[in-house]
Amino acid sequence: MNPLLIVIVFLFIIIIFLLIRLLIIKSNLRSFTRELEKTSENGYDRFLRLTLGDRDMERLAAQLNKNLEYQKNMKLEEERERQRMEQSVSDIAHDLRTPLTVIRGNLRMLSEEKLSEKGREYLKAAEGRAEVLKNMVDEFFELSLIESGDLSIEKEKIDLTAFLAQFLVDNESMIRARGLEPDVRLPEKSIIINSDRGMLTRVMSNLLNNVCKYAKGSFMLSAAENGDGAEIVLENRIMEDAGIDTEHIFDRTYRADKARRDGSAGLGLYIVKLLVEKMDGSIEALAEDGRLKFRITL
Repeated sequence: MNPLLIVIVFLFIIIIFLLIRLLIIKSNLRSFTRELEKTSENGYDRFLRLTLGDRDMERLAAQLNKNLEYQKNMKLEEERERQRMEQSVSDIAHDLRTPLTVIRGNLRMLSEEKLSEKGREYLKAAEGRAEVLKNMVDEFFELSLIESGDLSIEKEKIDLTAFLAQFLVDNESMIRARGLEPDVRLPEKSIIINSDRGMLTRVMSNLLNNVCKYAKGSFMLSAAENGDGAEIVLENRIMEDAGIDTEHIFDRTYRADKARRDGSAGLGLYIVKLLVEKMDGSIEALAEDGRLKFRITL
């Protein structure tokens, strides 16, 4: 037989073998891809189920399954730790409430006694710090209720225009005490939404508290229809060097001023975000041209 022909036949066989091998590898990779997609759709809470007929590929699948098992265990431990932390916060807040109530009650009784001028100063300082502690405990307790899922939502039809107008009336004394002038831009017609009145009140109260801490001179409150829902905007001027980080402003314990001690645990805006999302809404913050704007969509 012609040696050249033998070489050609041999090379042809090798090429056919390599092509078959390539097709098998591609088929195995497609199987890998499908299994990884299924695993991803299940939150990586399943193992790869593959029969490949290739030892190297099977070793790779086994290593991936070990990695998935490790990640699954890490997720379970993280969830258990989160639940333990939430329970600890709830227990601490609950345990602090009773003695704090007693302390505040005793301070009120003490205020009715005859005290020296210096004693009155000490009493006023103690009452102020007790109020600070109460606010912090209330925030932690409310947060524990929201994150544990124990806070139920009760939706009802709400006239948002009337709600916001009444909200401003209810908080007029606090607004005036801070020297702020409200710029109210509410529509003449009613805007009807389906939401939880108590949660909405808490959201607006937390946002107004934030305005009262940082606003300069005035603030603007507006409402408008937005498709099938509504949009609320609360906007105020801020100091140029306020250092507001809108990307993280809704993070837990975020503080624009790390040195500020304003009688809260820094959870107000974090709680706002959780409550808005619980009402099937969204909230965003924008800081530009010396103004801070909160936009809520419900």
